[in-house]
Amino acid sequence: MTTSPTRKTFLRDGGGGRAVHDVGGLDFGPIDRHEHDLALWEKRTDAMLILLASKKDVFKIDAMRRVIEDYGQQEYDRTTYYEKWIRAIRNLLVEQEIVSAEEVERRMAEVADRHRAAGREVAKDRIEWSRSTPL
Repeated sequence: MTTSPTRKTFLRDGGGGRAVHDVGGLDFGPIDRHEHDLALWEKRTDAMLILLASKKDVFKIDAMRRVIEDYGQQEYDRTTYYEKWIRAIRNLLVEQEIVSAEEVERRMAEVADRHRAAGREVAKDRIEWSRSTPL
């Protein structure tokens, strides 16, 4: 049985009633319009979204948008495009009860330990769960 999400779209501070994700026309500085190669994790995130949404029909793209639009202002503003995607995928997999939040946390800890043991740098920040994700 899946849990019905509670929609919590927050308003942007100083945005004149705009939702957090509605940033069109606001001043966020210059946009880098140069072509750039995607990092491996960004390519993998894109592939996971295609697989889960299109091929396996685990969730719809509308669900991705809903989760991303439900981020708080600070979370929305500080995350990159593909960071928003991977967080939304993670949250939807838990929301749809495909995996539990505990399983995700355990696997992330295992991967971090493997990377540290191999001498790779591991981010120290813990990625917060969205408010709409049942934990």
